[in-house]
Formats: sequence, structure tokens, C-alpha cells
Amino acid sequence: MANTSEIRNGLCIKFNNDIFSVVEFQHVKPGKGAAFVRTKIKSMTTGRVLDNTFPAGHKIDVVRVERRKFQYLYNDEMGYHFMDTDTYEQIFLKEEMLDNPQFLKESAQVEVLYNTEDNSPLTVEMPQYVILEVTYTEPGVRGDTATNTLKPATVETGAEVRVPLFINTGDLVKIETASGSYMERVKK
Repeated sequence: MANTSEIRNGLCIKFNNDIFSVVEFQHVKPGKGAAFVRTKIKSMTTGRVLDNTFPAGHKIDVVRVERRKFQYLYNDEMGYHFMDTDTYEQIFLKEEMLDNPQFLKESAQVEVLYNTEDNSPLTVEMPQYVILEVTYTEPGVRGDTATNTLKPATVETGAEVRVPLFINTGDLVKIETASGSYMERVKK
């Protein structure tokens, strides 16, 4: 058991018969009344994000998790298949366990969080950024660069992202996996 002073981003806790990961937290000490901790927690099983407030000093049940490196292989009707880079053991996980799986490229390195109590996978952590090739986008019109206008582009994984007008088919782009937003063009 721990208390609310130990809450930090990424901490996994048991709450309402489920396992949650702390996404955001803020310790609040109002001028009047008792202190509290305002949190955003994400369910590791359903992916739902909840806003919750814990009173200061409240006991929380911390879940010990282990991170293991895996390599993405492919997906089919069973789910997404991964290989442990240490033991070469293969596992498959359902799409609900992944955030933004449309940015997964074959042989991409990901981290799978395991609950150490029952050795079950909880969620897949994608890399923060991925570099993908644009397979199709409309050509930009000369003179349309006065504003920060974005156009749709399809990348090699099949996902659609919004990119600036100067990006062409065949360019490599850096994409933030959490939001799916374009970051920059990458030189080949």
C-alpha cells in the first residue's frame, strides 16, 4: 500500500476492481479545506480514461508492472502478433490493448507491460515517434503556402495523417503516435 503522495505519471494502481495507469496528476492545496490529488487515470483493460480525485493521504494499491521489449510481426483475425526480443517467444494481443495500432510498422520495437502478479499482458506502449513513407497524397498547389494549410496523406501502414502542402508521395515523415499528428519531414 502506498498513499497519494507517491502518485506519478505511469504509476499502475488497482482501483474499482480494475488496473489503471496514471496519465496526469496534480496535487492541489486550496486556501480553504483539505488538500487533494486530481488525476486522470486510464483503464488497462478497457482503455477508458476517468477523472478521479483522491483526498490527500488516501491509501492506494500499487500494481507492480514489468516492461518487456517486443518486435511487431503482423496482424490477422486473431490479433496483433509480437515476438519477445530476448526469448523469441511469440504472443498475440487484441487490438483493444494497443493505442493507435494503425502506425505499427513491421519489425517496430514496442514495450509490453506485464502484471507481475499473474504474468498477464496489460497494454502495449508504442514508440513516441514513428518514421513512415507517404504512399499517396495530392500534389500541393503553388501559392497555397501563405497559411498553415494541411492536406490528407496516406502512409505505408495505411493510416491517414494531415501533412503540410509541401509533402509529396515518397517523402518520409515523422509522426507522433499518441496524437497521430505530423511532426517533420525526414531526409532519406
